[in-house]
Amino acid sequence: MVAWSEIDTVMFDMDGTLLDLHFDNFFWLKLVPEHFSKQHGVSEKQALAHIQSKSAEVHGTLDWYSIDYWQAELKLDIPRLKCQITDKIRLRPGAEQLLKALVAEGKQVLLVTNAHPISLQLKMQHIRIEKYFERLISSHQLKKAKENDGFWESLKQLFSYDPTRTALFDDNLNVLRQAHREGIAHLRAIKQPDSQQPSLPVAEFPQVEDFGLIAPDTC
Repeated sequence: MVAWSEIDTVMFDMDGTLLDLHFDNFFWLKLVPEHFSKQHGVSEKQALAHIQSKSAEVHGTLDWYSIDYWQAELKLDIPRLKCQITDKIRLRPGAEQLLKALVAEGKQVLLVTNAHPISLQLKMQHIRIEKYFERLISSHQLKKAKENDGFWESLKQLFSYDPTRTALFDDNLNVLRQAHREGIAHLRAIKQPDSQQPSLPVAEFPQVEDFGLIAPDTC
């Protein structure tokens, strides 16, 4: 349950939170290695190992989420490849129901994502939920990832909010931990970010499985 009466601002992550993470996992674990393999003349196993090695080098930084970085690193047209699998862009259970309810309740609703602006635009074109948000914010605008020190304080430059009356839904535990350190009071993790993968282990934050079950009109 969420104490909606104690919350004015609700922030949502995108990939793995509002959207099924299967799109991104399929893209990086299957489609990109497949194309890297063909273009560079290595096996798909070698391609995946190379991509994972490069990923480990920049994990937790803005480059990890940057289309520009990966295009330069892999010599692949990342946006074009993403467009090949737009059928996999899907909302998680109850997501739109909750967004509608929060807007009806007069909450300030924000999308705050580490996704590159090109990825953000592509996904909004296919799921049509932009209308529910007061702002769509990519961490690239602030030049630091959401899990980086000071991100949530810097966010106030784009949108003024009271952390003590703010809720954040995110599938990334490091993001939630950083938000906690910076005073955001109401934090929720996601139980199953990828519909094709097992649920995540229980951690220090309450997990949400179906957004529709926590919408204000059901509390």
